[in-house]
Amino acid sequence: MKKLFLLSTLALSLIACKQTDKNKSATDAEIQKKEALQAAIGDTTNLTEIQWIDSVDRKLGKLKANESINITWRFRNAGDKPLVIENATASCGCTVPEKPEQPIAPGQEGVIKATFNGSGQGTILKQVHVFGNLKPNREQTLSFTGDIDVK
Repeated sequence: MKKLFLLSTLALSLIACKQTDKNKSATDAEIQKKEALQAAIGDTTNLTEIQWIDSVDRKLGKLKANESINITWRFRNAGDKPLVIENATASCGCTVPEKPEQPIAPGQEGVIKATFNGSGQGTILKQVHVFGNLKPNREQTLSFTGDIDVK
């Protein structure tokens, strides 16, 4: 009985150790990925140029109140280094931006998306701030305007 108990305890210990190692490996990989992204953005030799295919200032015209609106801005990596969009933030909580998760290779295209919840009334002006390994400025500002119909 003691042998069975010892074998069971040993087996459970080994299983627990393997599970911890898997979790640690996943965490280590995530940390390394974040460090690589930070290095790419922080190193001025890794800066690249972005070319906006769509206008950075979008005029959406008449909008319906409380109706979600999706906006996209297409861009091309016009430089010779991978383009890493580190973050995209909005000027208010009514707009939720979405950025590409993977680096954009030189010559390739990507999209910044935003969803506006349609709140407010009258003329609106909203901004999305894009941060990355961009030159000459590491921050680019995108905007959209519209007139919300309150009828």
